[in-house]
Amino acid sequence: MAAEREWLEKDYYKVLGVASSATDKEITRAYRKLAKQFHPDANPGAEDRFKEISAAYGVLGDATKRKEYDEVRRLGTRGFPGFGDAGGSTTFRTGNIGDLGDLLGGLGSVFGRSRGTRTAGPQRGDDIEAELHLSFEDAVRGVTTAVNVTSEARCQTCNGTGAAPGSSPVTCKRCGGKGVLEDNQGLFSLSRICPDCGGRGTVIETPCPTCNGSGVTRRTRQVKVRIPPGVEGGQHIRVKGRGAAGRNNGPPGDLFVTVRVGRHPMFGRRGRNLTLTVPVSFSEAALGTTIRVPTLDQPVSLKVPPGTSSGQTFRVRGRGVPAYGSKPPGDLLVTVDVVVPKVLSDEQRSVIEKLARISEDDPRSFLGV
Repeated sequence: MAAEREWLEKDYYKVLGVASSATDKEITRAYRKLAKQFHPDANPGAEDRFKEISAAYGVLGDATKRKEYDEVRRLGTRGFPGFGDAGGSTTFRTGNIGDLGDLLGGLGSVFGRSRGTRTAGPQRGDDIEAELHLSFEDAVRGVTTAVNVTSEARCQTCNGTGAAPGSSPVTCKRCGGKGVLEDNQGLFSLSRICPDCGGRGTVIETPCPTCNGSGVTRRTRQVKVRIPPGVEGGQHIRVKGRGAAGRNNGPPGDLFVTVRVGRHPMFGRRGRNLTLTVPVSFSEAALGTTIRVPTLDQPVSLKVPPGTSSGQTFRVRGRGVPAYGSKPPGDLLVTVDVVVPKVLSDEQRSVIEKLARISEDDPRSFLGV
């Protein structure tokens, strides 16, 4: 009962920082935020915290497990053997015979479906993680690609049944297919996992030679992943149902893909905006000009007004990260870098010296020295 004891001792809602009434989207949003913050790649030394967050989401992120977890927590407040007083005594509250019957009747079903024990019925597969390295352009525009993952997958020989080809699992004779054995004690009815079938309700008489009756094999496979436009480095993409295979024909887990984005030789990025530094000559900055600047598509014209200072930034609207869904496209932020010539011809020097003599502006007058 290690899993049940852990469920009683750990408040997974508190681990993710959400209320017990949180919606599935709120739980997923909280997990992604914490996973990004405490991922070992971005935060070395946070492995334990990351594992705790992943364990919490592994339960609360699955509707069936979350329901079981809530039930265990609810029943745990009434008292279970071993979870009562400090001395391990049993502390049932018997104010109502109906409540007590529900409590005892729920022990087998609640504890029988715990993760890590052999249980009746299908079991959901584990969630797995993978990394995907993208170019700057693919991350901005979006792309459909594939990642290689190694995990448990449904056995292709027996199609997940665990039985050799030409045979099928048969109903367990001891429990009659129920997966549990009931022991009637008058007022109370207790149940336990059937030892012959391990709670499955069926027995495999001729195991599959490929998976030895487990129904799953470990192999490397390619999973197609659709990356939406504008994804950022470190972001997690969830691919439902492409995690490890479930047991006893249970549903598979999910695949979480962490995106790594490469650098661009010219463009930078601030959220949905792209950044670009463009050099202009001293005369262009002083007199003003119109220049051509590159974008992710076709170049555009940008007007540089007279008297532009080095470091001044201009906005080209709609030329940043492309739109996705209801989000508007980002902008292109162009920063001007005024280039001062290091070597002057005699004519250039003469012109600049003349400009210095007739100039009345003192850019350092505010210093008062």
